[in-house]
Amino acid sequence: MSDQDFVIVDEEKDSEIPQEKENRTEDSRKEVVKDAEKEREDDDGYEKICFICHRPESVTGKMIDLPNHITVCPDCMQRSFDAMSSSPLDLGKMMNMPGVQFLNLSDLEGMQPEAKKIKKKKEKPKEFPELDIKNIPAPHKIKARLDEYVVGQERAKKTMAVAVYNHYKRVATNTMDDIEIEKSNMLMIGPTGSGKTYLVKTLARLLDVPLAITDATSLTEAGYIGDDIESVVSKLLAAADNDVERAEQGIIFIDEIDKIAKKKTSSQRDVSGESVQQGMLKLLEGSEVEVPVGANSKNAMVPLTTVNTKNILFICGGAFPDIEEIIKERLQKKTSMGFNSELKDTYEHDENLLSKVTVEDLRKFGMIPEFLGRLPIIFTLKGLDKEMLVKILREPKNAILKQYQKLLALDEVKLDFDDSALEAIAEKAMEKDTGARALRAIIEEFMLDIMYEIPKDDNIGEVTITKAYIEGTGGPVIRLRGQEVPALNG
Repeated sequence: MSDQDFVIVDEEKDSEIPQEKENRTEDSRKEVVKDAEKEREDDDGYEKICFICHRPESVTGKMIDLPNHITVCPDCMQRSFDAMSSSPLDLGKMMNMPGVQFLNLSDLEGMQPEAKKIKKKKEKPKEFPELDIKNIPAPHKIKARLDEYVVGQERAKKTMAVAVYNHYKRVATNTMDDIEIEKSNMLMIGPTGSGKTYLVKTLARLLDVPLAITDATSLTEAGYIGDDIESVVSKLLAAADNDVERAEQGIIFIDEIDKIAKKKTSSQRDVSGESVQQGMLKLLEGSEVEVPVGANSKNAMVPLTTVNTKNILFICGGAFPDIEEIIKERLQKKTSMGFNSELKDTYEHDENLLSKVTVEDLRKFGMIPEFLGRLPIIFTLKGLDKEMLVKILREPKNAILKQYQKLLALDEVKLDFDDSALEAIAEKAMEKDTGARALRAIIEEFMLDIMYEIPKDDNIGEVTITKAYIEGTGGPVIRLRGQEVPALNG
């Protein structure tokens, strides 16, 4: 009986073990699920930043959480342990010494400066909802939209439309079998006020991508006072609300690029010339750079994040003053004797001289060959003539005249400009030689008195600006409400 009983008891005991294991496994699984759900609830979509080195979690790896919401990266934690273990002092004895107080983590609360948050990069494969190949506007549609805002510059608009279309096809496809498509960075050359910045702004608004407009004059070689070269990428990151993935599809426009040309006669170190061009090579080509978040320069108090410039479109622009002389010198090197000879003053009054620019001319101006090689698309913008200035006043969607007409319409007053008045404004703008920017300054000057006087009298219904008023020999035509015959107001 005893042997049999023992066998039966053992069988019952053995039969209960798998059930208990299953229950324990189920409980542990529930705990893991709860922990995962809690972690998802706590995750606000932003990366943790190390309290000591200020690097984000994507760079350092898994953070170590300490009390009072303090996070430390493994590298800094290891360095702290190494420093403590190699210290000649016996910390164990010091713990019991009266008057010695060690670091209290609760004291650190509120000491950490509030840093810019960095959005986490999504783990899932990259998707381009805005940049689907089927949704990318065709070059003729891009040019048509540019035509609504920019007058003239047909060649420049066509070149930009094709280059941008090809670039974003490259970004959207990411790869095309074994054929890797190169970036179509651009260099635009044109006199001041010809619409370089305005073209880029209109383009970014049309494509709905982040745009950073920066100035090359503030860039200096690393280690000198001024903006670091990576600051152009950090401005794009700020324009994309610190979303790295969105910033990597943006456009960077670097204006005044001619100011970083090599200095021909300089006895001192050229910290904002050739060295800046060389530092920008890696950005133009496409590389991963660590950029500060929310600042222009790297320092200990600013977190860093990594941005890949492979799919960022760089557009450089500059006036390149006096480059016409270099072009003229090259063109006049042809023989002055024989059947193919040309007169010395053939190119003296050539209005399209700038369009004949070559890479060799730019190299002679002071741009290094490696820099120019990474800007394969080079095009020029024409200087504005009188006819184009009149069109700029009248035709674009947000033309200056339309802006003033809207301002006066809010006071229920109609504003008109005579054709002769527009020509007079254009002639004055040509004298200033600052392009379309001169138009605004001239109109502001003449509209000042009108904008000041009109709100005084509610009876004024219509104002017509005349050539005589622009030239200072007469006044605008004022028409009162319900009045059919205009009255001159000298």
